[in-house]
Amino acid sequence: MVTVAPPDTWTYVLRLPHDPRAARVARMTVRAALSGHGMAQALDTVELLTSELVTNAYQHTKGPASLRLTALGDGRLRVGVWDSSPHVPAPFDEPPGARVPLTPVGAEGGRGLFLLRQCANSWGGWSFGEGEGKGEGSGPPGRGGAGKLLWFEV
Repeated sequence: MVTVAPPDTWTYVLRLPHDPRAARVARMTVRAALSGHGMAQALDTVELLTSELVTNAYQHTKGPASLRLTALGDGRLRVGVWDSSPHVPAPFDEPPGARVPLTPVGAEGGRGLFLLRQCANSWGGWSFGEGEGKGEGSGPPGRGGAGKLLWFEV
């Protein structure tokens, strides 16, 4: 009997509506994908950082978002979140190693991207601009959309 080993590279893509439950759906997707592919050792970190990016997409845009999980084959996992805003926030607009100001102690938010900087091995972001006058919710890149893509690797 011939057996087939599962590939060590794979990709999952999930389109998320502009909904406060999107971060929960993203966490559940991450948990299912990583557990199913034997990557449970990275689960807590990936779940936390994915939740932060999806929450930021919800809070700072009016359109949908997309989540992409990609196993790169050498034990690394890349997580990308696209949203409809072209603004790339720090630390994604700075090279790794650049100093990003700390969030004030009394602030209600602003720590998620700091966590990403502490927990991810690498990260980056690309702005795709405003698009062709479509603005918020115009769709992901490659389909005439605008916005940005933020990613991290663990």
